[in-house]
This record gives sequence, C-alpha cells and structure tokens, in this order.
Amino acid sequence: MKKPLNITVDENLIKAIKQYAENKETSISALVEDYFERLIKTKKELESNVSLLEFVKNLPEAKMKYPEDFDWKEEYFKKKGK
Repeated sequence: MKKPLNITVDENLIKAIKQYAENKETSISALVEDYFERLIKTKKELESNVSLLEFVKNLPEAKMKYPEDFDWKEEYFKKKGK
C-alpha cells in the first residue's frame, strides 16, 4: 500500500527535478521511491558482506534495452573520440 510523504525541497531543485522527470517520462514520486529502494538495498547488501559479484548481480535491471549484438567497445570509442 502506498502512502503520501511530504518533504521540503529547495524551489530550484523542484523545478530541475520536474524537468528531469518529464524528460525521463516518469514521476517525481517514482524517482524518489526508486532512490529510496536503491539506498536501502545497497545499505543492506553492504552490511551483509555480500561479494562484489553478488552485489553486481543484484543491481536493478537497466531501464534501456540493448540488442544482443550491441558493440559496447565500438560505442565506447565513438564517444571517447569526441
């Protein structure tokens, strides 16, 4: 069950985060909830002495999907050459 949460944030930050959320086609609530989930998950994993491999395996799935044949090395050097 979701419940409302009131927070106080700098006015300029609110404007910036509204624009960011709009660009990402999401809501501020979703951004905050996602951040809190990551914060708690990361802290729990660090406290439980999880191996780096396990930590990486448990990271959230990327929001962007890449094709199976995506050439990461080629993209890296394209951007590095700019």
